[in-house]
Amino acid sequence: MLNLGILISGRGSNMEAILKSIKRKKIPINPSIVISNNPNAKGLKIAQKFGIKTEVVESKGFSGSRAEYDKKIISILTKNGVTQKNGLVCLAGFMRIISPEFVRKYKNRIINIHPALLPSFPGLDAQKQAVESGTKYSGCTVHFVDSGVDTGPIILQKIVKVLDADTEETLAKRILQKEHQAYPEAVRLFAENKIKIINGKTKII
Repeated sequence: MLNLGILISGRGSNMEAILKSIKRKKIPINPSIVISNNPNAKGLKIAQKFGIKTEVVESKGFSGSRAEYDKKIISILTKNGVTQKNGLVCLAGFMRIISPEFVRKYKNRIINIHPALLPSFPGLDAQKQAVESGTKYSGCTVHFVDSGVDTGPIILQKIVKVLDADTEETLAKRILQKEHQAYPEAVRLFAENKIKIINGKTKII
């Protein structure tokens, strides 16, 4: 069975959605480790309630390079069985850009969720971008992580209608509900070996 490592920085609501699905035996994967760069992340306590091992690699005040920081993360992942051959890494509100070295080490084994329908509105403040643009639809995207910003192959998307009265906050709240559906679904597809990447695009088998 695959081993799962989840990286968080805050409340960990997407992490919680994934762990709930695993507990209900909807995803055939072993949740090995949750790592946070923030010692005060609320998600750490949630992970511990699920009986998942947690570790903190604090990034605030870290004087080394991004690659040096990521070496510490990779070491913990490897120690807990999340390897490039038998692991999956999920970024769940992890507020750091990971290094090219990390991406290469876990090529096509790191996935992330973004609160917009990529390639529209990449980067920060995606919900605000959507509201200000006047778009009629937004949503969320689960994608593989590559060396770009929100540019990796798309696994799946969920659509949310943008209402005339929406603010950044109201839209974000509705998108988050879809995120909690999409992320566990994508992890399940990966764990069941149902995702193939062909010419930079995913195919669901």
